[in-house]
Amino acid sequence: MSPPPAVRTWFVVHFVADVIFAVPLFVAPRAFLGLLGWPCVDPLTTRLVAAALFGIGIQSLVGRNEAAETFRAMLNLKIIWSATATIGLLWSQLEGGPPLGWGFVAVFATFNAVWSYFRWRLRSGPSRIAT
Repeated sequence: MSPPPAVRTWFVVHFVADVIFAVPLFVAPRAFLGLLGWPCVDPLTTRLVAAALFGIGIQSLVGRNEAAETFRAMLNLKIIWSATATIGLLWSQLEGGPPLGWGFVAVFATFNAVWSYFRWRLRSGPSRIAT
């Protein structure tokens, strides 16, 4: 039983997205988030988020050719991460976050939908995976 090629492609897309945001968050958190409209930036917390993005993103690239069992575990992690990130970002936006924060809510919610869809396909058995 092999994961569909589309999920492998999404893992590469996820790697690129994570690294594009992780690098400036790690290297220049105040400058980067200041450009995006964040009025107050904690570099320690920002770099911790960047580290999570690096870890999940790089593992997406490294593990993109693994077997279905590895994909299930990675998809579970991605679903938990993107769901809690979406909730946390939404909560922050409702408390008055910067306008661009809504874009981050949308990005994490979209990734959560993508990961949930592929996790469902892997759970549904061999006939669903081949399509």
